[in-house]
Amino acid sequence: MRAVNKSLTFAVVVGSRQFFNGEPAIAARRQLLSQLERLGIEPLILPQEATEDGAVQSRSDAARYADFFRRQRDRIDGLVVLLPNFGDEIAIVETVTRASLGVPILLQASHDEIDKVDVRSRRDAFCGKISVANNFHQHGIAFTDTTSHTVDVDSEEFLEDLRAFGRVCRTVRGLRGARIGAIGARTSAFHTMRYSEKLLQACGITVVTADMSEIIGAAEALSPDAPEVKAKLEEIMGYGRVPSTILRDNIARQARLSIVINRWIEENECDASSIQCWRSLQDNFGCASCLTMSMMGEKLMPSACEVDVMGAISMYALALASQAPPAILDWNNNYGAQADMCVCTHCGNFPKSFMGATPEISNLDVLGTVIGAEKCFGAVKGKVQAGPMTFFRLSSDDGQGMLKAYVGEGEFTNDPFPMDGGIAVTRIKRLRSLLSFIVRNGFEHHVAMVRGQHASIVEEAVRRYLDWPIYRHEAPEADAPRALL
Repeated sequence: MRAVNKSLTFAVVVGSRQFFNGEPAIAARRQLLSQLERLGIEPLILPQEATEDGAVQSRSDAARYADFFRRQRDRIDGLVVLLPNFGDEIAIVETVTRASLGVPILLQASHDEIDKVDVRSRRDAFCGKISVANNFHQHGIAFTDTTSHTVDVDSEEFLEDLRAFGRVCRTVRGLRGARIGAIGARTSAFHTMRYSEKLLQACGITVVTADMSEIIGAAEALSPDAPEVKAKLEEIMGYGRVPSTILRDNIARQARLSIVINRWIEENECDASSIQCWRSLQDNFGCASCLTMSMMGEKLMPSACEVDVMGAISMYALALASQAPPAILDWNNNYGAQADMCVCTHCGNFPKSFMGATPEISNLDVLGTVIGAEKCFGAVKGKVQAGPMTFFRLSSDDGQGMLKAYVGEGEFTNDPFPMDGGIAVTRIKRLRSLLSFIVRNGFEHHVAMVRGQHASIVEEAVRRYLDWPIYRHEAPEADAPRALL
């Protein structure tokens, strides 16, 4: 199953100290299992009777839990550590280091109640969390904090912490070991789309390539009357509004292309893709790739144009973090004299739910005027509807020998902009500051966007667990952004 759709599994550790009341540890276990059930997340935890009060509070407990987790390492997406009381910091850190799961960790500590701080009832988790975190720091163990320093396990606040943590885990797991398709040669006019396969491979991301001639040859071999082509035609006609002036043969050509590209992606187990969208495809096969890319994106299989591999990875990160269809856009136009507004566009590859409305599917406008509209069917056109959005860009910097990124949030607006293709009128606070950062750090003109607010998830995954330098636009220090290094 693709990482973007995979259900999650959390390893669970309940910490305790033997001279504390054991009842809170038992209650915390029960409450967490109930919260995970609400979220549809599978827990991995030893039976309560395996250790005293079902908790980890000694080195022998740590060894028992670590062995249990190691045997199921491939299933585990994240680790939740509960501190219903002060906890045993050595037992906790030994569990983590012995298990060597390499997954995100959520560290929770429970509230004390003001009227229950006698010797029998007190928890002291407020303090114990600092001690466990100090040990994590000594061992170089990254972890995610809860929204509040202490929080009740059965609270709605902690439920949201768990939900967000799950998205972080999905993003980290998906990006580690991702496979990205690169179909066709990089468009020669765009040096900006160059990237380093070797830097990506060092981060566990593999690029799988295909020559465009292979795709075109396979599409040519498909009969327009084949049942799978007819089924794809019906899918296309239900995806958007196709003008009656479009020839059915042109739609069938797009259907054949979609079938072949989807088949290639499945055979090569790609999580996302990038495609040489012009001009070889139009000149040699007679259609655009935009509709194919849009329909894949709608199914959370993001695809970037112009063989923008780094853009495809950026889209995939947003899909993992949000489980919603992302798009690739150009930072393209100013919006009059509005300093915090711009227009982000692309020819026509936005997924329809990213747009928020049923699109028109017709011919590429600009390229159609050059080589003929009859070779350019497949553009998904429309204006992106208003709502909150998240933007993200990952780039490879060969000179610095690293991957680098920026992330932030803004909104799409309903303001008019009479341009053809896919149009997103965008408002971002301190846009000039963001653009200054982009140009001074050598980022590309492409950016990935998704509906909703997910920047915190992406930042946590990228900064804390993948260890890639990232600029967060909303951060206080972002008022005067500098170079990443």
